[in-house]
Amino acid sequence: MNRRKFLAQSAPAIAAPMLAGAPSSLLASFETPVHVPKGKAEHCIFIWLGGGMCQLDTFDPKRRGNSRATPKIAGTDYGSVDTAVSGVRFTEHLSRTAKVADRLTAVRTVNHTIVDEHAFATNFVHTGRMISGTVTYPSLGALVSHQRDAASEDVPAYMLIGYPNVSRGPGYLGPSYSPVHLVDTQSGPAGFTQPDGLSKRQIERRQRLVATMDHPVKERVIAHYAELQAQARRWAGPKFMQNFRLDEEPAALRDDYGGEFGQRCLLARRLTQAGVRFIEVSHNLNFINGTGWDTHFEGQLNQHILIQELDTALSALIRDLEKQKLLDKTLVAVGTEFGRPAEFDNRGGRGHQGTAFSLILAGGGLNHMGAYGVTDEEHGKKIEENPVSIPDFHATIYAAMGIDPRKELHESGRPVPITDGGTPIAALFPS
Repeated sequence: MNRRKFLAQSAPAIAAPMLAGAPSSLLASFETPVHVPKGKAEHCIFIWLGGGMCQLDTFDPKRRGNSRATPKIAGTDYGSVDTAVSGVRFTEHLSRTAKVADRLTAVRTVNHTIVDEHAFATNFVHTGRMISGTVTYPSLGALVSHQRDAASEDVPAYMLIGYPNVSRGPGYLGPSYSPVHLVDTQSGPAGFTQPDGLSKRQIERRQRLVATMDHPVKERVIAHYAELQAQARRWAGPKFMQNFRLDEEPAALRDDYGGEFGQRCLLARRLTQAGVRFIEVSHNLNFINGTGWDTHFEGQLNQHILIQELDTALSALIRDLEKQKLLDKTLVAVGTEFGRPAEFDNRGGRGHQGTAFSLILAGGGLNHMGAYGVTDEEHGKKIEENPVSIPDFHATIYAAMGIDPRKELHESGRPVPITDGGTPIAALFPS
């Protein structure tokens, strides 16, 4: 029994004599911990909007502002529309997603204090913890793959459609839980196919060479390399590579998903069907508006193009998963590093805001309500009801996938809970 468990189990017995006759409020602190819900989702598709999506211009519109006026008028930059959920409105550029709002929840009261540095905020939203000088924490995808593994041995557990970095990495879990990444939706992951010009004999010689490296002197690095090579050879086969043949899908469906980003989301659905447990899909790798979702200065002018792309792909993904009878089994999450304030800068863009912003959950067997949490009606800067921390948001994802967010893993012999004290959003789970 470790020290933490010993203290947790011993404290009530030690405290009982001292608490005899104590006020009920004091006794309440020793009651059984709050029940953690356990969902039944089997997969997660995590859409990443790098740069900082403005909640006011997307999922939490407020009173109308004007970025082009002199002087600038703070507020939402677009009109808004009703959704399928009474009383919930989204921006006019999310008109398709508005029609499936009853299958999703915009969590409007996410908050943190990291707003000055994109990399730190990106890492925090991916790992749920501040960067440490001694521990590299695993990402959502790595933890899900560690706890659930792939649903089929023919596919990786964790895939990234985008560029890998430490924020998406396995941290202390080790390289076995790194994502398999790709940026081309048609050719599949780089390095899975053999180089051109190799004969069958040459390929067999390479495989025999790897097999000879099974010796303690080579230690873990070579052993792990050999394991990855074996996996790559297995995944280079036609069964796995078939998933990247998007031309097998009906033309009408491909059109429904839209352009490059939409095709990544369609691929994510196909990979989910194949058994991949966690897939992250990055949006706007090519920076359509010059700045991505980081809409300082003139970046605001073309922000609507990004929102429309998100609208097209996200709504198509939700409808497609539902048609394939996968929506209840697949949790779709939309993440971004922070939000944007109502005020415009001197060139019409927006700065950063962490006091209140929106992240999205869809499907996954949750009780969706269109929106959760309330921010102030004027500028959406203050949380009025139901604040949600990043660890809470992570805990909700883990619980939806049947993973206990309080479970302890171990790094260098010391216990590390899966979340940093996160509590799932209870209202989203069936009673």
